[in-house]
Amino acid sequence: MSVGARIIALHGGVLLLLLLGHFVLPAYHHGNLARIMVLASYAMGYNIIFGYAGLLSLGHALLFGAGMYGMALSVQHLGLGAAPALLLGVVAGAAVAAGLAALALRTAGVAFMIVTLMFAQAGYLTVLYFGEWTRGDEGFVIARGARVLWGIDLSDEANRYLAALVVFAVVMGLCLALVRAPFGRTLIAIRENEARTRMLGYDTFRIKLLAMTVSGAISGTAGAAYGLLFGYAGASFAGVEYSILPLLWVLLGGAGTVLGPFIGTLFMFYLIDLSSDITNAYMLIAGVVLVLLTLFAPQGIMGEVRRRLWGWLP
Repeated sequence: MSVGARIIALHGGVLLLLLLGHFVLPAYHHGNLARIMVLASYAMGYNIIFGYAGLLSLGHALLFGAGMYGMALSVQHLGLGAAPALLLGVVAGAAVAAGLAALALRTAGVAFMIVTLMFAQAGYLTVLYFGEWTRGDEGFVIARGARVLWGIDLSDEANRYLAALVVFAVVMGLCLALVRAPFGRTLIAIRENEARTRMLGYDTFRIKLLAMTVSGAISGTAGAAYGLLFGYAGASFAGVEYSILPLLWVLLGGAGTVLGPFIGTLFMFYLIDLSSDITNAYMLIAGVVLVLLTLFAPQGIMGEVRRRLWGWLP
């Protein structure tokens, strides 16, 4: 079997398993997995710039929040339907990412990390400041009637799961195509040695700006989808926690692998869920497990799979 066929079979198999899960999972895990798929889509967007381009951003909550509020505010205050509101969320994520990139990419390393964090915090404070429209920390519920897309009621649990699967499948397919294309190879070259890539004639600033815009569009899509599917938008989704979480998910699952963000999100979600059943100090258990995983699988779960078993894994 060729490498391309293996890649398609593996990722198609994951989507097939998720589809089968819709019919066999109990209600609790059915709802959890819908949430995980949307958050994993967000992590995949982050993985474009961190895992492939080597840009450590701590400001991605700004992009997730831009997508969520671009969708939610247009529904709440402009009366838009689900489809145009969702599109507006995607555009908001991409536009904010392009603006952020134009400024932040003038720095590098730790400075880039700090600048992105500052902009994300500014975005979070903006949401709080305009609480008359955003409802601040309290947030607001998106009316059930506004969560109907092309005649499909997304507040229904079955429809919500399938919609989350569609979002996840589209994002995964896009990321897979992107990283296997020349553009993705160039991102890896920038990650490994930007100076040499620039010397070969590539405009690394333009390529990184495009990568951040694509990453913002994906993150905005995830934010808009999360608000639409689960019917809520709140300032906490634009807070620093939602900048740290995608970094953890990508590191755990395997930076620079397409499936890594999903595996990392799934692992982290259920690690915290199961730990909280044992003790109130569940973050202590989760922390110990994460430290052990970092020590013995430094490339993340899928990174170690690629290193030890499947060298062709994208």
